[in-house]
Amino acid sequence: MSLWALFLVALGVSADAFAVALGKGLHLRGSAVRTAVVLGVSFGVAQAAMPLLGWLLGTAFAPWISGVDHWIAFVLLGLVGGKMIWEAATGRDDDVDRDGLSRREVLVLSVATSIDALAVGVTLAFLPVSIGASVALIGVTAAVLTVVGVLVGHRVGAKLGRPAEVAGGVVLIVIGTSILLEHLGVLG
Repeated sequence: MSLWALFLVALGVSADAFAVALGKGLHLRGSAVRTAVVLGVSFGVAQAAMPLLGWLLGTAFAPWISGVDHWIAFVLLGLVGGKMIWEAATGRDDDVDRDGLSRREVLVLSVATSIDALAVGVTLAFLPVSIGASVALIGVTAAVLTVVGVLVGHRVGAKLGRPAEVAGGVVLIVIGTSILLEHLGVLG
């Protein structure tokens, strides 16, 4: 997987974090910098930890599923991408409308926005990528997008939330399809 494709995956799995951050920023009164930093660090760590966990699970079972790994990548990324598009289209709204953050809220939001990254991590176990660089890129991308999301949401509003989630879902589906077509010999 190329660095560019990996960056697109990082953007895709970070879309939920960005959407939640936009919503949180929209409802903040006063300075949003502290909230942006707290959520950015927390979401970034969670987004990096989940694909690492998924990769560990994927590599543990690799001998039994290496013949169908490209199908697994295609299905997992397709399902995650489809789920993101479905949630955006059906108007799911993350409950982030109070000012301030409790530890529990930060933890719940961090885990909730990074579950998709677990499936991506399983997929990474079957691709020729450096897992260290991959989780670092995913974590940093999520952290940066979260900080930007809170600050933009605080200034502009939540108009970008659902379109960002749809775009992230489409990116994951395209990457999954590309992996499948590559392994089937359709793409060189």
